[in-house]
Amino acid sequence: MNEQRVVIITGSSRGIGRAAAELLASRGWSVVISSRNQESCEAVAGAIRDNGGDALALACHIGREEQLAALVEQTVDHYGRIDALVMNAASNPVYGPSDQVDRKAFDVIMHNNVYGALRLAHLARPHLAESGAGAIALVSSIAGQLGNTLIGTYGLSKAAENQLVRNLALEFGPDGIRVNAVAPGLVKTDFAQALLENERMVKYFEETTPLRRLAESEDIGRVIAFLVGEDSGWLSGQIITADGGLSVTGGF
Repeated sequence: MNEQRVVIITGSSRGIGRAAAELLASRGWSVVISSRNQESCEAVAGAIRDNGGDALALACHIGREEQLAALVEQTVDHYGRIDALVMNAASNPVYGPSDQVDRKAFDVIMHNNVYGALRLAHLARPHLAESGAGAIALVSSIAGQLGNTLIGTYGLSKAAENQLVRNLALEFGPDGIRVNAVAPGLVKTDFAQALLENERMVKYFEETTPLRRLAESEDIGRVIAFLVGEDSGWLSGQIITADGGLSVTGGF
């Protein structure tokens, strides 16, 4: 059985998920790299191993329940344990006001982001309970806390995820499992590319965020590492807003 702590990180072939994976691997965790594309996962896992870390690549589509089950099963088959789960993968196929969101796009966003997180958490629960100090960290967004006209349906899903965190903290707490989330502001990632291409929006965020810059993936990766680590051992059911102070200015 693997003696190192094991963490599954969805959406970890790039961006925030990759930053969290690389940081946790550097701190001695065994990390499971997961995204839709196996080749992309292998590239990240290989880079971690080249740097002396331990990583396993397992492709998984968060909207497909059988793949979520396989992700958990294959992790346990390989490592014998799961100590933490980071749910970072998300879908947002549409940008703009809500009248541009059709039923198909709405269903994809809510199914993948909310139901996918719910199912994966429950699939991992028995293994996290066996850990004795299991932790779940969900990557939410300030879009789930503030109104906006660009990614409103995505924000709806993130608001639902925030409530999911609170509910699961109550349900999983007796098993010794902590459940928390980080809610980032605008982060310089491929996922946010459609927003980053809007020069006016980028300038607005840079000028109104108290720290006067956009977030890097590593900024959020460090919060994730905190949430699954020992230093947050008395923290559960919380949404940690990591937005450089933007939300205290009044929002978007």
